[in-house]
Amino acid sequence: MTEIRGKVWNFGDNIDTDVIIPGRYLRTFNPKDLALHVLEGERADFTKNVKQGDIILAGENFGCGSSREQAPVAIKAAGVEAIVAKSFARIFYRNAINIGLPVVVADIEADDGDVLSVDLEKGIIVNETKNIEVEFQAFKEFMINILSDGGLVKHYLAEKE
Repeated sequence: MTEIRGKVWNFGDNIDTDVIIPGRYLRTFNPKDLALHVLEGERADFTKNVKQGDIILAGENFGCGSSREQAPVAIKAAGVEAIVAKSFARIFYRNAINIGLPVVVADIEADDGDVLSVDLEKGIIVNETKNIEVEFQAFKEFMINILSDGGLVKHYLAEKE
């Protein structure tokens, strides 16, 4: 799970968890139900058109706001394979890793629909559409293991066995 390739969905700065999954949908913990409403207030076309393997590209402070774990869960359940942003809110970053969703701190130019390749182990993102390459801090082996196992709890259980 060290290499990810997908189509880009662009979002701006300060996308908070209330925008990612509004509070009115938090009555359920079913990831598929949450995915039906992810980011709908920011981009109405997102929930209808996001595909398995797509990548969110964002600006500064992605995932700010409340610490609700449902935000990364909803994104992952919608099919998003990774999020690349200039920066993340600290609790969102940890929650994403904990549920097995790769979050990469990097700044790369891309338009909606461009194809990105992200190599977590090497620390390289390539915009295949525009032929742009950017380096980021490669993920440590333990982080890759957590992501490969599907999140922190699944990783813990696998290690325990």
